[in-house]
Amino acid sequence: MRNGRLADIDALLAFWIEAAEGTDRHDDPAKVVALIERDPEAVPIAEIDGETAGTLIAGRRARLHRSAVAPARRRQGVGTVLIRAAEERFAKFGAFRAGAMVPHDNVLAHHAWSAAGYAPQPQWSRWVKALS
Repeated sequence: MRNGRLADIDALLAFWIEAAEGTDRHDDPAKVVALIERDPEAVPIAEIDGETAGTLIAGRRARLHRSAVAPARRRQGVGTVLIRAAEERFAKFGAFRAGAMVPHDNVLAHHAWSAAGYAPQPQWSRWVKALS
């Protein structure tokens, strides 16, 4: 496990397109650069045999985004390791709860998040507005 670096940007963007199920957008490289420059621990990367096995964005407000595990590495504990690392990071800065963004139709992800102890909050819905 290591933190993402600026040299990883292109590989991260390609990995998210390949491995992030149900994604509805492509990330702007400049925004990922800004994220890593502002918060170098925000993008943990799990590697196996020198290849990216999984990534996650562990944001400053204890929000988890862009959870992605390489299809060939799923069901091997990669996601669990990433989630635990993020939770430890959040605990260090005093967070009392972590939240994950999980698409409704990504049933495969539901199993992974549930196994990690997460559950949907039926009393809330996410409201969004596209800014660009």
